[in-house]
Amino acid sequence: MATRTGRTGGTGQTGKAHRLSELREFLMSRRARVSPAEAGLPDGGARRRTPGLRREEVAVLAGVGVSWYQWLEQGRDITVSPQVLDSVARVLRLSGTERRHLYVLAGLNPPPPEVDPAALGMCTGLRRLIDAWMPYPAHIMDGYWNVIMYNDAASAVHGLRPGFSRNCLINFFTDPIYRARITHWEEIAPRIVAQFRAAYSERPDDEGFQALVREAKERSDEFACLWDRRDIAPAGQVREELENPLVGTLLLESTQLRVPARPDLVIMLHTPLPEADTAAKLEWLASPEGRHGSLYPVAG
Repeated sequence: MATRTGRTGGTGQTGKAHRLSELREFLMSRRARVSPAEAGLPDGGARRRTPGLRREEVAVLAGVGVSWYQWLEQGRDITVSPQVLDSVARVLRLSGTERRHLYVLAGLNPPPPEVDPAALGMCTGLRRLIDAWMPYPAHIMDGYWNVIMYNDAASAVHGLRPGFSRNCLINFFTDPIYRARITHWEEIAPRIVAQFRAAYSERPDDEGFQALVREAKERSDEFACLWDRRDIAPAGQVREELENPLVGTLLLESTQLRVPARPDLVIMLHTPLPEADTAAKLEWLASPEGRHGSLYPVAG
């Protein structure tokens, strides 16, 4: 038993030493890529033997002690705070992903992921993704569950259409067409609310979430009751049984996916299950005949 405990402790110390070694190398590499001009400093001319900022310059610009920053970059086991790491990240011009990496290497819980500015143009590619998912339904939501784009199958199956409420949570509880098509609505509703609360819990002070919850409570007593239960569920897969006015029963598996570069977006892919000949029905709905019939959705 003593031997096993010793090995576990050694493994932990080895892991920590590796993390601090990575911290040292990471900070040195990031410091080397920032020029004095980018940091608002004179370049020092020929006096500089290496490119990038000096340690003392990073310390001064970040508002921390020179010795403290030297210890940090040397990978010493010292106490750090999120505020100080954010100051260092600012001086070193770290991206959102690099900032989270710095937190991990320093032994702190990383902040919520941020949208990479370089990924803001991804929506065109995401549109191709959900269009390529045809004839199966797919849509993309923002962090508040507002629909920002959907394919034709999502319109035919879930009733997404111009002029409807953009928010999936509000639709689930108040849209008569969407609600009437869900066979086991009462069974799914608690899980939907629990998954939304999980998203809300990541940003409890967000006024957008707070306003959305107030609206949902005002418009639906059922939502208010479920919200007060304070259940939490991870985003994942939900089995859906729908009644379509044109083809009858559809059995789908709804899966939430995230793109690391766009943490503000959620991709919802709806996959047909083997039962009820769902795949063939979805193909028919996407056909010219099916598209013509779905131009006039019928509730129920």
